[in-house]
Amino acid sequence: QVQLVESGGGLVQAGGSLRLSCAVSGSISSMYFMGWYRQAPGKQREFVARIISDGSSNYGDSVKGRFTISRDNALNTVYLQMNSLKPEDTAVYYCAGRRRAFGPNDYWGQGTQVTVSS
Repeated sequence: QVQLVESGGGLVQAGGSLRLSCAVSGSISSMYFMGWYRQAPGKQREFVARIISDGSSNYGDSVKGRFTISRDNALNTVYLQMNSLKPEDTAVYYCAGRRRAFGPNDYWGQGTQVTVSS
């Protein structure tokens, strides 16, 4: 059973940075897709970033140019580097993964809270 465990969330001032980590039990190389999503109170879950097995990545419009996703297959970990944080980035951030190119995500983490103060 694959498990995803996020860490690195916390409280930061606007303009600051945080790096989230998602540790994958088992081999991350078996995952075609790894992504980050977020959900703010009262809002729907939102796509943040994704990285696929060839290393290519995509970002949601609201985070382009500020966030960077990366994966370290040797450490079975996916990262989300978040710079120039804004109060509207406040949310619970979730890591997700799937083995196939398409379809719903197979695995989800429990989430980590990110709070950006103004």
